[in-house]
Amino acid sequence: MRSSPDLTLRSPRPDEAAALSELCLRSKAHWGYDAAFVAACAPYLKVDPALIAGDFVRVADDASGRTLGVVQVDPGGKAGTLDLLFIEPFAIGTGAGRMLYDWAKARLRAAGETQMTILSDPDARGFYERMGAVFITDRPSDVFEGRMLPWLEAEI
Repeated sequence: MRSSPDLTLRSPRPDEAAALSELCLRSKAHWGYDAAFVAACAPYLKVDPALIAGDFVRVADDASGRTLGVVQVDPGGKAGTLDLLFIEPFAIGTGAGRMLYDWAKARLRAAGETQMTILSDPDARGFYERMGAVFITDRPSDVFEGRMLPWLEAEI
């Protein structure tokens, strides 16, 4: 567990998967997407209990124990994948995203990866670039025909 004066990272419990998936949807909706858009994304924004059990998920809490964000990595792809990184809308700018991103890189490095791949929402691209990820190309969305999403990579 890592902590800063106001933020702590912890392993989630498997029974938190549904609540953390809901956090992902609230975060997605923050960027102005309508309910139908968010609902269509829901199957892709799920925290996986198997990845929780495998120690591939972390939660950021504030000093009062309130959950601010979640990150999930998947080491099973061509390179390590940042699968999910979502922050409660009220907590954007608190440093929780940076802490979760740093944990994701360290966890994938510990799993033997040398690179982290990120298929990002367009609104999150700037965050990932500030964290040091490099834009590679736009890739088609699995959810919406004709929608392109930024693909980024980060050395870990």
